[in-house]
Amino acid sequence: MLKKKTITNQNIYIFVTLYISLIIGFYFGENLNFGSRNDWFGANINPIKDFSNDFTATLLNYEMYNHRHSPVYLIFLSLFHKIGLPYDLIRFIHLNFSLILIYAFFKCLKFKFNQIDLNILFLISISILLSPTLRSLSIWPDTRLIGLIIFTFSILDFLKFQQSKKLFLFYRSILILIFSSYVSPNFSVFIIFYFIYFYKKVSSNNFIYAIFICILLSIPAFYYLFVLDVNFLLAKTPGANEFSPQGFNLNISNKLMIISTIIFFHLLPFILNKKFLNGLVKSLKTNFLYIIPLFLVNIIFFNYKNDFTGGGVFFQLSYYLTKNNFIFYFACFISFCTMAYFIKSSYVNLIIFSILILSNIQNTIYHKYFDPLILILFFTIINHHSIKDFLNKKFNLVYLYLFYLTYILLRFVKNTFFLY
Repeated sequence: MLKKKTITNQNIYIFVTLYISLIIGFYFGENLNFGSRNDWFGANINPIKDFSNDFTATLLNYEMYNHRHSPVYLIFLSLFHKIGLPYDLIRFIHLNFSLILIYAFFKCLKFKFNQIDLNILFLISISILLSPTLRSLSIWPDTRLIGLIIFTFSILDFLKFQQSKKLFLFYRSILILIFSSYVSPNFSVFIIFYFIYFYKKVSSNNFIYAIFICILLSIPAFYYLFVLDVNFLLAKTPGANEFSPQGFNLNISNKLMIISTIIFFHLLPFILNKKFLNGLVKSLKTNFLYIIPLFLVNIIFFNYKNDFTGGGVFFQLSYYLTKNNFIFYFACFISFCTMAYFIKSSYVNLIIFSILILSNIQNTIYHKYFDPLILILFFTIINHHSIKDFLNKKFNLVYLYLFYLTYILLRFVKNTFFLY
């Protein structure tokens, strides 16, 4: 497909329409993720207020807020409160700041797919304005979204290094990743992927220097968490019990089954086509003897409960429609087959999927941890023929937008009829 060098007015209008819908959502207090509004009022406002009034005392006692997110971005927001801005104006500033994610994602797409029509790439990047997570975390400020913005800029430098092999891009991608980890610690696990990839791409000296930089820059975080003993990461989550007071759960079966179905759900607009499904069937024939035992073993140890909250679309659908896990187990089996097909294409996909699982250590597993992260990873780091297949037909964008509209509808139905 020949590349168009300018974005059409029609697509600009689509962006403006989506942005206006976000403003309308802001005005009416849209809360598609359901918990985002409660998180803002129940967990974020108090530390923002206290940081602006007594920074040192709040920083040294941050764990008392039972807040599992880093204080870094809340400190930034507290500066607006300190100069007298009302909370709603702070929220509106955050909402517009969140749009930087579209810019960062578009820059990644534009760099990686420089032969693809610019309008296709633009429409993909602005589609995240329909993401229930992005909408909720834009309207109700959350540190994870800001961490994702910074992480996406790290991916951009990673992509540039892949092409140019310039050392400053190698170092800068790692530094930006570290910065994103300070804002949202869940992104820190992506250093595993970076080091595995960079190991044979840079000299041993540069590789060692990079490790040293990571250790050096992690010292403030470790000092804050373990020496000053302000370990906010140990805040309680749903599912906490006498065996796991903080709600941590190392049951790998829960994570494998739920996270694989969440990944599968977010890949649906790209894999529901004849070519992919034919390849999936062939892959299943090859991997059947590996997938079945893995699937059955995980069923035995799976013990995620609905009262933990979260669990993903398929887990929730299975619970509300049948009061059992049968629908979920079927979706999980298909998800395992899909993951195996992706992994067969590239070891990179295995690393990415493993990291997504490792990034969640607590009991609760929510879609917001992976949306729109999976979309960004799919088009930037994940390697599979389905990416180019999707980009080769402009009509495929309809499937992406229909997916997000359906996702919004599902969130609306759940929030309206099942949570009150």
